Amino acid sequence: MSTYYSEDHEWITVEGDTATIGITQHAADQLGDVVFVEMKEPDDEFEKGDDIGVIESVKAASEIYAPLDGVIVEANEALADNPGALNESPEGDSWIYKIKLSDSSQLEDLMDADGYKALIG
Repeated sequence: MSTYYSEDHEWITVEGDTATIGITQHAADQLGDVVFVEMKEPDDEFEKGDDIGVIESVKAASEIYAPLDGVIVEANEALADNPGALNESPEGDSWIYKIKLSDSSQLEDLMDADGYKALIG
């Protein structure tokens, strides 16, 4: 299992042709208290860069951008009932989507943990 990071402060863990996507601790800290998460439905197809959801906090509403091409397999419905879980465990149980990858070569465009640490300083 490998973990990658996007410039949009998302983490992507890949196992086979399935990726789990969430926001990083840095993103959660910048957002402040999350009050609502809007997610797409399973079977929705998208391309890298597409808007695939919204995270609303007391500070702002931030779009979630697809870090890769794929199809949503599962949305984390627990976030609908408890959006604040994104603040508690953004890189753990509070993942946002599980997707089926359409083009695994796009992983090469993402960062590893060291690259992401350099990005956020």
